[in-house]
Amino acid sequence: MDSSFRCNQYLLRRQVLALTGTFRLYDPGGRMLMFSKQKMFRLREDIRVYADEGMTQTMLLIKARNIIDFSAAYDVVDPQSGEKVGVWRRKGWRSMLRDEWELLDESDRQIGILVEDSVGYALLRRLLLGNLLPQNYDLFIGNTRVGDFRQRFHLFRYELDIDFQMDTAHMLDRRMGVAAAILLGTIEGKQDS
Repeated sequence: MDSSFRCNQYLLRRQVLALTGTFRLYDPGGRMLMFSKQKMFRLREDIRVYADEGMTQTMLLIKARNIIDFSAAYDVVDPQSGEKVGVWRRKGWRSMLRDEWELLDESDRQIGILVEDSVGYALLRRLLLGNLLPQNYDLFIGNTRVGDFRQRFHLFRYELDIDFQMDTAHMLDRRMGVAAAILLGTIEGKQDS
């Protein structure tokens, strides 16, 4: 596994005024580790994460299983081996009130969950405050909290702090953590548009 996936903290930035989703992932020192730019007019999400803006080395593939799916599932694939690392599946109806994603292993067995902080805050975001109340997600494997995804308040760009420091047992494959951050910025970010 590439050393870019060995960090315990990242910062994800999405360029808001671009025509397509453009993401940059930084380490705690501010060094860009990964880059992703979505293609326009895709019916099925096919997100590619690269080592640099030249898009010369593919680091991760995130592929939607279906064209339009309220409870969409996204396979996360290692491009070097072609093997599926795991799956993120959005809980459609549950996500109406509060965003919720299931973390599945490579055999599609649920091993974890990613949930928005609270129903109350989620409703305030959806009904009144929008981006003025940044989102926060907690990632659990079993009953153990292994990650925190905290959106920063910013008027002109999307920023997400990603923290895996509490995962001292390394239960979470960091590739799945990076994929979760990009999916949150891509899928959940469309709700704000």
